[in-house]
Amino acid sequence: MNFYRKLKIWFLTFFREIFVYHNSSLEFRAKLFALMIGANKVFDECEEKILRDVAKEIYPNDEARVDVFIYTVREYVDKIIKNNGLDINELVLSIDQELKDVKRFCDKVDIKMLERFLECSKGDEEILIIQKRILEFLSSELEYFKNLR
Repeated sequence: MNFYRKLKIWFLTFFREIFVYHNSSLEFRAKLFALMIGANKVFDECEEKILRDVAKEIYPNDEARVDVFIYTVREYVDKIIKNNGLDINELVLSIDQELKDVKRFCDKVDIKMLERFLECSKGDEEILIIQKRILEFLSSELEYFKNLR
């Protein structure tokens, strides 16, 4: 990645609330993916590849938005992994509150996309259980909030 592109991504990410269209939607989705990746406590090539593929599916033909999304997910995951003011439980509560407050966010949750990260757990049963519970929780909440609409 060239210097100009890195600078542009940093700028858009840093000022995403001002310059990124539908920033709240991007932030919400970033939290979802960070929740799955953060449960694994690792952000390696497996997560990176899946995240990039998913981001391109969510934001086709918008490479800048893809990059901002990936950078935002990385920020959340780094906070989880480094225990820097964010943990899985706080993120779950935040996502749940946003689903409650912003009904259209229910349409932003794609369980199938999130399930792709299960393959990155490298067979670690504990991580798999946590990730599956996250998916079960999200599925349950989606069903509940969709019925309220």
